[in-house]
Amino acid sequence: MAARPDITAWCPPVEGIEEVFHAHFIDHSYPMHTHDAWTLLIVDEGMVRYDLDHHEHGVLSHVVTLLPPHIPHNGGAATAEGFRKRVLYLNTAQVDERLIGMAVDSPVLHDPALRRRIARLHTTLSRPGDELEAASRLALVAERLDQHLRNRLEPVRYVHDHRVAHRLRDLLDERFVAGITLQEAAQRLHAHHTHLVRAFNREFGMAPHQYVTGRRVDLARRLLLQGLPGPEVATSAGFYDQSHLARHFKRVVGTSPGHYARTRGPLAPAAGREATGAPASPARRLPARRAGDRPTAR
Repeated sequence: MAARPDITAWCPPVEGIEEVFHAHFIDHSYPMHTHDAWTLLIVDEGMVRYDLDHHEHGVLSHVVTLLPPHIPHNGGAATAEGFRKRVLYLNTAQVDERLIGMAVDSPVLHDPALRRRIARLHTTLSRPGDELEAASRLALVAERLDQHLRNRLEPVRYVHDHRVAHRLRDLLDERFVAGITLQEAAQRLHAHHTHLVRAFNREFGMAPHQYVTGRRVDLARRLLLQGLPGPEVATSAGFYDQSHLARHFKRVVGTSPGHYARTRGPLAPAAGREATGAPASPARRLPARRAGDRPTAR
């Protein structure tokens, strides 16, 4: 009897990603088939063998594989132990279809840094509410894939664009509760989304999604001290749900929202006062980076 596969699949609310697919297969083999999206594959355990355009390839755990759309391929385990893989199906806006021929010739990419970025993107996509972070990570992954296919690998660029970085900060301040997608921000500011991420990081030492999370946690702290219940705080501060609030709150503040709320002193305002879903006082603004400071790791 064939072993039952362990599969998880979902369509995340992140522009550019059609589907996320995680699977552990022991004895399943894919027949020849095609996709209308780019297949970005990493293997965590075992080894996969496949045929692409009449050539045999193998996927090991330390490489990245990019299979182009519309090109037939198959696949299966190369060993009796099977394989565990994670796949992103990227639409053709993320990788230029004119590069399909390059991907057919070189579908295997030896790039440990890119593989780590893809793994972190998968982790982010598994957490509802972190779509801005996922979009930022996707932008950098797509940029690196494009460089590989064009044989134009470049070192990480520390982009200096003070004007667009400050304009993006202003936009994030306006929308940190309701949220804004990276693509919408790029359209509003007339800049490429990858450029926005790099310029913001260079100017302020943190990624846009980290800034938004900090603003939301600050608001959640004030609402908790006003006595609002956790579910209302999560919604009012822009978090997906209570668990989303709790995860980020504990990472930033060092304790849970519930414990923080129990620290309320006798002078804390009554529940409902100033609880409007936006900070009552002017936002604490990020200072620009000083000359010579290094960007933070992404």
